[in-house]
Amino acid sequence: MNILQRIKRFSFRSHDVYRTAAKGTAAELRSQWVPAHFGHSRLLHNPWVKRRLHYCYGLFNKRWAKRWLRHNGNEAYFNFNGALLPDITDSKEKTNILRYVFAEVFLIPCCFNDNHSKPIAEYVDRHTAEGPYCYADGTFDVTVKAGDVVIDIGAWIGDFSAYAVSKGATAYAFEPSRDTFEVLCKTKKINKLMSGREIIPVQKGLGQEEGKIQLNICTENSGRNTILATVDGGAEEITITTLDKFVDDNGVQKVDFIKADIEGAERQMLRGARNVLRTFAPKLAICTYHLPDDPQVLEQIIMEANPRYKVVHLRHKLFAAVV
Repeated sequence: MNILQRIKRFSFRSHDVYRTAAKGTAAELRSQWVPAHFGHSRLLHNPWVKRRLHYCYGLFNKRWAKRWLRHNGNEAYFNFNGALLPDITDSKEKTNILRYVFAEVFLIPCCFNDNHSKPIAEYVDRHTAEGPYCYADGTFDVTVKAGDVVIDIGAWIGDFSAYAVSKGATAYAFEPSRDTFEVLCKTKKINKLMSGREIIPVQKGLGQEEGKIQLNICTENSGRNTILATVDGGAEEITITTLDKFVDDNGVQKVDFIKADIEGAERQMLRGARNVLRTFAPKLAICTYHLPDDPQVLEQIIMEANPRYKVVHLRHKLFAAVV
């Protein structure tokens, strides 16, 4: 049975979006990314195509964790093309979220040579739940570069931060929840130990003013903790600051990239980052699906802070850069 047939016949037990992604990969590769002169039989023997289809075939099956886990003595860790995360397979909740997050953060680095060009980014956006965090179209380049200072807001266990430092960046990872922050610190440790790369965990939230606030905890999905809605799982008091104040207080010399997924609090964060947007004009990758007016409101805040920005919207994310 050839790999295209296996893709079509494979019975995914995960969310429908993954089944769509795998089938879409076969069709898209066949029709768009492989040059037209490749015939069907030649396509099936092309190593580039086979590797990517094989990845998508095996991403979400029961052996998923073993596929990406590595061992260094007694230390187990995930290695996603150089982005390192601690072994969290003892937590079913976090493991399930990581499988979901893979499509956003690691699918393109692991399966498409870290090529976030417009055709590939738009393809991944169509075939995954929330789409990628990077996007490039000519001079409009919202990707992480070596030497960048990255602000990862809503870092969870540090998945995007781990990707950023694997590219040679420095990442400030903001995660206010106590339990999740503990795992984020393990991500810092494993990256420092294995590669010498620097993730700087910050146990704070970012908003439009300083203070204390209640963070509502979602026990079923720690990536859905939020300050906006009541969820089943209790609450904990967290510290909020503004990005402008954090940068000033900590002597951060530049900000090159901001990634934010904070469950509807993105607008407050941007209002507290006006000086950073005006002074440093960082590349932006901001989630826009939590509130109905997010796409319009977030773009307006960005443009008011710095009218030089160009903004591109995909289904669930906004990308912005000064070009």
